[in-house]
Amino acid sequence: MRTEQTADGRPQTTRSGGRLAWLADLAFRRRGRVTLAWLALLAGLLAAGPQLAGKFDADYSTPGSESKAAAELLAERFEGNSGDTIDVVWQAPSGVRDPAVGPRVERFLAEASRLEGVGDPGPTETSADGTIAVARLQLDRPSWDVPSATSDELVALAEEAGGSGLRIELGGGTIDEDGAPPELMAMIAAAAILLIAFGSVVAAGLPLGTALFGLGISATLIGAVAAIIEVPDWAPAVASLLGIGVGIDYALLILTRFRTALEAGADVRAAVVEAVETAGRSVLVAGMTVVVSILGLLLIGVPSLRGVAVAAALAVLVVMSASLTLLPALLAFLGPRVNRLRVPGLGRAAGSGSNRAPAARWSRGVQRRPWAATIAGVAVLLALAVPALDLRLGFPDAGNNSSDTTTRQAYDLISAGFGPGANGPLFLAADVAGADAGGELDELVGHLRSVPGVASVADPRLSASGHGAVVVVTPTSAPQEPATDQLVHRLREDVLPQHTDAEGLRVHVGGQTAAFVDESELVGGRLPLFVAAVLALSLLLVLGAFRSPALAVKAAILNVLSVGAAYGVLALFAGGGIAGQLIGIDTETPVPAAIPVIMFAILFGLSMDYEVFLLSRVREEYLRGGDTGRAVVAGVAKTARVITAAAAIIIVVFLAFVFSGEVFLKLMGVGMAAAILVDATIVPMVLVPAVLQLLGPATWWLPGWLDRRLPRLDGEPVASPASPMEERHA
Repeated sequence: MRTEQTADGRPQTTRSGGRLAWLADLAFRRRGRVTLAWLALLAGLLAAGPQLAGKFDADYSTPGSESKAAAELLAERFEGNSGDTIDVVWQAPSGVRDPAVGPRVERFLAEASRLEGVGDPGPTETSADGTIAVARLQLDRPSWDVPSATSDELVALAEEAGGSGLRIELGGGTIDEDGAPPELMAMIAAAAILLIAFGSVVAAGLPLGTALFGLGISATLIGAVAAIIEVPDWAPAVASLLGIGVGIDYALLILTRFRTALEAGADVRAAVVEAVETAGRSVLVAGMTVVVSILGLLLIGVPSLRGVAVAAALAVLVVMSASLTLLPALLAFLGPRVNRLRVPGLGRAAGSGSNRAPAARWSRGVQRRPWAATIAGVAVLLALAVPALDLRLGFPDAGNNSSDTTTRQAYDLISAGFGPGANGPLFLAADVAGADAGGELDELVGHLRSVPGVASVADPRLSASGHGAVVVVTPTSAPQEPATDQLVHRLREDVLPQHTDAEGLRVHVGGQTAAFVDESELVGGRLPLFVAAVLALSLLLVLGAFRSPALAVKAAILNVLSVGAAYGVLALFAGGGIAGQLIGIDTETPVPAAIPVIMFAILFGLSMDYEVFLLSRVREEYLRGGDTGRAVVAGVAKTARVITAAAAIIIVVFLAFVFSGEVFLKLMGVGMAAAILVDATIVPMVLVPAVLQLLGPATWWLPGWLDRRLPRLDGEPVASPASPMEERHA
């Protein structure tokens, strides 16, 4: 790094020696080629996308589980029957056997059974009062593999057949309840925040354009990934929203540093290099932390999470790369014109700040009472996390959907007519190939009818070959209730072993309810390994970036507290009531075990973003002056407004999940938005200044043996002379 003068005598700071500085200089000198390369990549992928794209689906069964064995046995012995069903429920006040009702229902069932993926209906069950009936359409494939067009056609057929005293509702895993597109809502909100932050249409458009550009590339790549591995249909939404959020954030950080350098008197080339070497370094560390955290989902071993991990990590990598190369090239073209098309009265939110700014005065106040601030900050985070103690893991079902959806109404009708357990029957898949297996199966059915927690047991249905059978067991409790989980374990561990093996009878407990139980147990068992791996790798990244064990440990602890607060908010909204109703959840809702895992992966990475950005500036100021206290004040003052704007964008992006039709996406969005709010307020404005003040010189201590062995992430930031703008603010 050296200080030179421009042609008109103004001082400018140039940096040399770092890989990011070299990359920034290359992007400046070859800005045309860099921009064309990105355009060519996007055009090529869009052109080849339809040929590369695979189908978005996933196997939600748990590898090696009994529910998966049941599904495989059903598919083998009952050709064209996956064990999954669509529930067709109808209600007629005059009675379901009314001559004016029966033919209309039969016509509907006949038309429905001709749709792709749908087979013949099972036997019709009628409620005791004769006003409600249900028939279960057999699916020839797992419900997640049934085309969405089938769902749309079924809903249309039901609406056409209903009316005039007949009400038809549909339930089951393949019936979709669409909400508003969350990506569109996120982009509109982010654009508004950027315009307020920068006060310039051109400046606001750059982060948005960079994120959209990266999103176009990553979306095509994710489609290609779906041709190689299983990617669930909701993974692109998660990847898109995460890509939009971090892409805008990363571009915002670099653009802010670029504008600050221009205001300080640097020429365009020096401003590009300074922005990428400083803010770009923060982007690199933060982005890699997010990627590492998300890829930790691979350790869980659930096929659907594997697709989510790869899709989300790919989106972050692409937008991070665009921020570090495409954005500097565009800034090189624009130069001071980046501030064109200004909007009067806006644009102060992304300023650089000064030591007399409110954020600086706040930081000094916190540093005067570090113990009180630390205790208060931790107490607030722990208080937010308390509701997580009541977090109920399980799987939401149609009973948690909005009351105006057909799936919720079908659920309520089945509960009213046949009991809550009829919404989640257990399917016992039996291999009856043994000579005496048939007799043992009859004894098993008789025994099942006396098992506590069993409402009813249907007669066995044999396969065409006679070597397979399926027995439908209806619990007394709803699918998501703990009593149903206990029944699954009771059948597997106590009841079935008494009637199998010896007589050649093999029976597996399957169905969606049993599959959810198996997945929850798998995720819970591997959760400690996942958390340990993510913590270890993230600590190494932060350690390599800041050369400080104290900072790495502090960042990990504070991020874990932030995630805990997010879990508490998640539990609060999942409990229904006033909070839940704000996002369309009016009943107490269990949280799928995979959701806290996904949230931990994403939030732990994102929580590092603002800490890395703040600590990078603090370390830069420390190397310049050698005083930790003053460095913290300057770092907070120069990053507070940027962090606020960046966090606001991420928050509205995650809140866009609320507009999704999926309950679990609503919960995940609210929880993650709460965590980012904490990370942008309590952590950087209270805990970081207080803890660094308490650590003092120990903040930067690094053992010599570790310093020699620890890899460097683009070298150390080095001291630079104060710019004219900074001297005026001092």
